[in-house]
Amino acid sequence: MQYLHTMVRVSDLDASLHFYCDLLGLKEVRRREVEKGRFTLVFLTAPEDEARSAELKAPELELTWNWDPEEYGGGRNFGHLAFRVDDIYALCEHLQANGVTINRPPRDGHMAFVRSPDGISVELLQKGDPQSPKEPWTSMENTGTW
Repeated sequence: MQYLHTMVRVSDLDASLHFYCDLLGLKEVRRREVEKGRFTLVFLTAPEDEARSAELKAPELELTWNWDPEEYGGGRNFGHLAFRVDDIYALCEHLQANGVTINRPPRDGHMAFVRSPDGISVELLQKGDPQSPKEPWTSMENTGTW
């Protein structure tokens, strides 16, 4: 068995690509427009995973955008996506500066949670050992659910 991808439905493809690519740093690796089915599939991967050999296919995030508007409830019932990051504090600062709410701040220098534009919970985990706790993160309260 081989893990291939996780699919999430998105209501605004541009906003989702901005979040996942421009802010989180994922890369679009392929796109498929299905006119008959009226949907677009966009596959993303993390930069470090993209370099894997063909035999060890990198796990991907599949964004499914249905052209006809639909309401997607919850997001929390999905669980969450998780990404290992080089510098959790720098990424959280970057996300926050771009209007993303840090739902669970990285108080421990190891873990944080944010949400995508469609309410998908995204866990960020510090690569290697946790960073030393520092402000403003150590005293920052949780916001919303994660």
